[in-house]
Amino acid sequence: MMSLSGHSVYPHDVLTVLFCLLTLSQAYVNVALNKLAYRSSSYSTTDTSGTGNALRMSGGDVLNGGQCAVSESGETAYWRVNLITIHSIHHITIHFRADNVTWGPSNNVTGLFLGFSVYISNTTDRLQGTLCYKDDNFTIDTIPAVFTTTCPVHGQYVIYYNERLPGVSYPGGYSVYVTNVLCEVEVYGCTATGYFGSNCSVPCSDVNCQYCHIETGTCQGCKTGYKGHRCEMACEGGTYGAGCKETCGHCRDVNQCSINNGICLTGCNAGFKGDLCKTVCDRGSYGYDCNEICGHCRDVNQCSIITGTCFTGCDTGYQGDLCKESCDSGSYGYDCNETCGQCRDVNKCSIINGTCLTGCDADYQGNLCKTLCPSETKKE
Repeated sequence: MMSLSGHSVYPHDVLTVLFCLLTLSQAYVNVALNKLAYRSSSYSTTDTSGTGNALRMSGGDVLNGGQCAVSESGETAYWRVNLITIHSIHHITIHFRADNVTWGPSNNVTGLFLGFSVYISNTTDRLQGTLCYKDDNFTIDTIPAVFTTTCPVHGQYVIYYNERLPGVSYPGGYSVYVTNVLCEVEVYGCTATGYFGSNCSVPCSDVNCQYCHIETGTCQGCKTGYKGHRCEMACEGGTYGAGCKETCGHCRDVNQCSINNGICLTGCNAGFKGDLCKTVCDRGSYGYDCNEICGHCRDVNQCSIITGTCFTGCDTGYQGDLCKESCDSGSYGYDCNETCGQCRDVNKCSIINGTCLTGCDADYQGNLCKTLCPSETKKE
């Protein structure tokens, strides 16, 4: 452990603890090494983002020549390391900062650590994870400078947390506020999932188990697509993913939904698209995988994504449920409900507005050829 000045401050009893920890850790790998970490606030930093500098587990932030992470004092202190992927973890070791003073009750920083908690979680929310350790026994006389707790679970984030909440009474020796003054956090476990044992070399006992207890091999989490106490059952009934907790989309055949990632292997049912078939068709399309184009609906937003039916009728010049058929000879307008006038050639009547494109038949006039000529004109 390093002080802010960079000098070692390990007393004899701490070195003894470190020797024991070294023996304990030889079989496991420090999976936190060189991983980025985050703390709730930062002391003496130029970072203005409000998140503080991310420290690396190989040594931590360099502050005044030291190797320890320091944050501002407050009601809560939060620090986490992201292991990038989920790991099977055995134990966690925390090196508290001694401030270059002999560790013990005469060291005025020990009260900052009392009451701390350690969590392992698959998300950045500690409350969604497993509480590995909650200090409710240590005093300024008994808290060690180097602390280790065994926590044989799996997770992606290791979180250190402490608090001094208003209105809460705390035991004697506890500081008024808390802060992150950590010099090293080591997370020992297996680098790959699916294994356990002192050398992380024994495959999990159950073939479809992805996360098993690092000491006993008891399954703690199934591979995606499987469930059951021993991960012996494949997902069924349109489910997939971790623990079969995800629901398949609108697959053309729900039995062809991948139990691993939910991809619809034979395509989507009518009205849906995408690999998971959970996205409705875009405006103007419908059918299987949304491969069909809506007809000439009066309102394209009222085209059924399933069948293509135009719910509010057809635009001018078209007819039928799908509005893909042109008006029959002699008709025009919305849904072809209008009848053409006395066109010289009825096949030349516009299906849109009824205009006679080649003129009117005898005795009729106007664009629609629906108006009789005046009688005087007839006599001439």
